[in-house]
Amino acid sequence: MAALVTTDPDRDAYRATVQQRTLRLLFGTNIAGGIGTTIGVTVGGVLAARLGGVQVSGFASSASVIGAALLAVPVARLMSRFGRRPGLATAYLIGAAGAGIVVLAARAGSIWLMLLGMLLFGGGSTANLQARYSAVDLADPGHRARQLSLIVWATTIGAVAAPNFASTADSVLHRSGAPALTGPFIVSIGVFAVAAVLLLTLLRPDPLLTAQRLHARVDDPPRSTTGQAWQAIMASTDARLAIGAVTTGHLVMVAVMSMTPVHIMGGAHDDADLLRLVGIVLSVHVAGMYAFSPLVGWAADRFGRRTVIVTGVAVLLSACLVAGTAGHATPRLTAGLLLLGLGWSCMVVSGSTLLSESVPALVRPTAQGLSDLTMGVAAAVGGALAGYVVDLFSYGTLTVVAAIATVPSLALALRRNVLAGAPGEGV
Repeated sequence: MAALVTTDPDRDAYRATVQQRTLRLLFGTNIAGGIGTTIGVTVGGVLAARLGGVQVSGFASSASVIGAALLAVPVARLMSRFGRRPGLATAYLIGAAGAGIVVLAARAGSIWLMLLGMLLFGGGSTANLQARYSAVDLADPGHRARQLSLIVWATTIGAVAAPNFASTADSVLHRSGAPALTGPFIVSIGVFAVAAVLLLTLLRPDPLLTAQRLHARVDDPPRSTTGQAWQAIMASTDARLAIGAVTTGHLVMVAVMSMTPVHIMGGAHDDADLLRLVGIVLSVHVAGMYAFSPLVGWAADRFGRRTVIVTGVAVLLSACLVAGTAGHATPRLTAGLLLLGLGWSCMVVSGSTLLSESVPALVRPTAQGLSDLTMGVAAAVGGALAGYVVDLFSYGTLTVVAAIATVPSLALALRRNVLAGAPGEGV
């Protein structure tokens, strides 16, 4: 790593240069990560339903989410010690290995092997989620939400297009001998590997290590522990609100999104039509998640993090109403999934920014990993239970339960706004 200069103007110029280089690289790798993650998720629930039945289909997405959650803290600890570069690359390579296991599971006809593969496949999501924090290591305080949202938005380019390529990838690779519905996972292996190589080669100097050197004090310990990070979170009301927001947004989004392909499957479509309809609906949903994130980031910087969190809850409630009353009407279902993605964006962008600025720099990477662990476990439980709710009751009932899950976060955010007498800033 290049030596850091001591004068403030030179230090600021160096920081800005490294930040711009980091943002460009993360933008590109998140495109690849978006392709790899979304194209697999598109068919994961359907493949699980074929292997194990509708009642366990929700476990496919849940396994991926809980895999991402379980990897979040080890990857964050790796980053805290060695930097963002090895942590992000390792997560992508684990995701590629998981995709390979899913292909083997489909050939063997084993739902349990598939769930193991989906657990590791979550490494791709871990890398994509942690990349957003990498974008704010060296960001100016007044632009943190916007620069974080830029990396979230980068996923749009790959993720929106990926579901529509699922049918083509499956058809082409199935003719080459791959098991049915595994072509998208073979694509995931390739793009995750490319992202890992790019990060290992080009993410230099490392943004986290650079930030730590810029802000280091003589009396700082060499690294933080998980316990210290958790204590810092518990000591900050803003940090607790931030984790609550990203947890709620992710839980509701995963629960409803993971069962939407299975709900569409109930319309008695053949494989080609099923993948086409699922591709359309999920593409619009992913657009809602990522395409508007720069606007969400601007709003979080302009109006405050808590204001955008409250807005996100309102959008999620609207999404549950529209999707839950859509039946098998694809246009209405698509509109509901668009709102679902937009609500997720509001919660995750504003909550992630609020967390990053609410805990000390020394414990920040580990606190970020704990946040992703918390939201991932909650979403995994929600996704797993979603399959049973749909099987025993209906997709509409699932959206009602998801809407109820937003109430605690809304109450906390509104209570804090009333007590503060203002929208609240996380700056």
